[in-house]
Amino acid sequence: MPPTPCSLCHTARALVKRPKTGQQVCKDCFFEVFETEVHNTITEGKGIFERGEKVAIGASGGKDSTVLAHVLSVLNKRHDYGLDLFLLSIDEGITGYRDDSLETVKQNQVEYGLPLKILSYNELYGWTMDKIVEQVGRRNNCTFCGVFRRQALDRGAAQLGVDHIVTGHNADDIAETVLMNIMRGDIARLGRCTAVTTQSEDTIKRSKPFKYAYEKEIVMYAYFKKLTYFSTECIYSPDAYRGHARVFLKDLEAIRPSAIVDIIHSGESFQLEQSVQKGMKAMQTCLRCGYISSNDLCKACALLEGLEAGLDRSALRQKQDSTSAAPTGHRTIPMFERYSNIGVTQPTEGIEKAIQAIEIR
Repeated sequence: MPPTPCSLCHTARALVKRPKTGQQVCKDCFFEVFETEVHNTITEGKGIFERGEKVAIGASGGKDSTVLAHVLSVLNKRHDYGLDLFLLSIDEGITGYRDDSLETVKQNQVEYGLPLKILSYNELYGWTMDKIVEQVGRRNNCTFCGVFRRQALDRGAAQLGVDHIVTGHNADDIAETVLMNIMRGDIARLGRCTAVTTQSEDTIKRSKPFKYAYEKEIVMYAYFKKLTYFSTECIYSPDAYRGHARVFLKDLEAIRPSAIVDIIHSGESFQLEQSVQKGMKAMQTCLRCGYISSNDLCKACALLEGLEAGLDRSALRQKQDSTSAAPTGHRTIPMFERYSNIGVTQPTEGIEKAIQAIEIR
């Protein structure tokens, strides 16, 4: 039986069956169509970037952020976006996981020639995730990490002086988030979780260029490009609530591969009625740390106060209408300041930017 030809170029041998479309394509055509689809997401409508923007890539060392750094470097040169790219990593303090993955990020820094900033939970909050899990247990620990990580990214970006954060959230992640928000009845988040770009007052713009990229295709891209990435899952994530949504989504995908994008489109179709929007709290700034919040205290300050008080999971129920002053002896989060511009690790001297070294197809 003769080999199956690529369904796009019709000359080379097909090596890849795209999970997203079922197309059988050769390696080169797969690279081209994957990169083109990401470019289309970036440029759709008014586009997510502005020329001259400083953009921080949220880098964990995993497949998504590694492929994102590679593809953005390629597209930035190919299509002349005019972006100034940085790598921004958050060290949650998870022994045997994050310390190893950060070594991969440092390799990416050398390979792509991009400045790197690493900000740790210990530096910012005085706590590591290992210490938090030791106190509160494995159940619901992802809530602490999610809240702390989001604020840490904004603070790291402010220290870099960047205008924009991009993350490697893929189509599977977004579809899972839609399902989670439906199951929790979280109307506010459901209304914005499918947006490619989000920005609130006093926060840094965030975008998800991989919104329509399937996780399986990102893995295939990293494999065929022989990219350096860290593949171990977080040791605390198996107990996460998101895992239930992920299992459900994978079952749906096995039956109907388009289910992932279909769920995203369903999320895009949700619109909040005017009366519901009026009933939502107005955004303000945290009285204690100055970060954006819908209450007197932001969620991070409330969680930190609970941890400092020695509470276990009950720290999740800490009130956010407290006074601005923290209890005596408690550690607090520094005031949030935009564009403080400190602590950037420059690429190794003498190494050209990977944007010049990557072969442009």
